[in-house]
Amino acid sequence: MIFIVNTFYSLKNNKYKLSYLYLVLSIFGVIFPMISNYNFAIEYGPNFDILKFIQLASNNPAAESISRDLFIGASAIFIWIINESQKLKIKNMWIVYIGTFLIAFAFSAPFFLFLRERRLIEISDKN
Repeated sequence: MIFIVNTFYSLKNNKYKLSYLYLVLSIFGVIFPMISNYNFAIEYGPNFDILKFIQLASNNPAAESISRDLFIGASAIFIWIINESQKLKIKNMWIVYIGTFLIAFAFSAPFFLFLRERRLIEISDKN
């Protein structure tokens, strides 16, 4: 437990490391959902049937719980992302907006945090 706390403290004090951690997480956020989407296409056909996808996401109480949790949590975070990006005047936000819907929220949230950390570094370097 102390190791984890020290690791996070170390990352907090070195924004470059923290920003790259977010970037690595965003890459994982592309890879892992795409693997699942690929497996979905293999099992249910090459045409991505969004209705079937939603039906399967609600197929049992566990899947339904995770789907609802992600929908509500991601919606709140997406609103914050829009607000925060406008406050900080973060560039390249189109990647986050499009990536949320075409890739995965697992990509766009950490990628936004990467862009945010880099912007905070840029602002602090100017001061």
